[in-house]
Amino acid sequence: MKKIILLFSIVVLLILAGLYAKKKYYDPQIKLIQARKQVNDLVEKNDIRDGDIIFQISNSKQSKAIQLATHSKYSHCGIIFKDSSGFIVYEAVQPVKQTPLDKWIARGQDGIYVIKRLKNADQVLTADMIIKMRSICSGFAGKDYDIYFNWSDDKIYCSELIWKVYKQATGMEIGKLQKLKEFDLTNDEVKQQLKERYGNNIPLEEPVISPENIFECDLLETVKSN
Repeated sequence: MKKIILLFSIVVLLILAGLYAKKKYYDPQIKLIQARKQVNDLVEKNDIRDGDIIFQISNSKQSKAIQLATHSKYSHCGIIFKDSSGFIVYEAVQPVKQTPLDKWIARGQDGIYVIKRLKNADQVLTADMIIKMRSICSGFAGKDYDIYFNWSDDKIYCSELIWKVYKQATGMEIGKLQKLKEFDLTNDEVKQQLKERYGNNIPLEEPVISPENIFECDLLETVKSN
């Protein structure tokens, strides 16, 4: 009888622990509250500026394939700016838009993010330059997300938005462009995604900029990682 009671108690404790973990790590409201605390901490410690680039692990269907093909932990990124309501992230989702930073962080996997900044940001990202960058972002706002990763301005994907905004505004190339064929396309999950989107006509010569290309750019330095 004692063994049965002990076993029952263990099962109950496991269930309660699971419910607690689910609420803490998966409840949208809890995640948003935690993200707001993180943003407040960033502001208080002056760890965030206009023009910073932020990375996260997306919960999208294609996230795993991007990680596998690019050998990257991170699969989504955006540009941070400050407006009258606080800090926002310009990002290429569906469609290209600006998202409050706390909601952006809360939406990512486990609230994990990394913020990077130009090493010479003090010299390059002047007030006038930030205005120019925001204007370029606004020009892309409302465009559809590019699931085919084409190198045109008709539709835009996340790392493409960052690369083009910096290139057009500053003349700097944040990350090295690659051709699609240079990524690791051998994994079955990657092959499936390519098959669904391109059929048998995969554009292997298409120029692509990945989150990993930007993340590893030697023009950037990490200013915050959680």
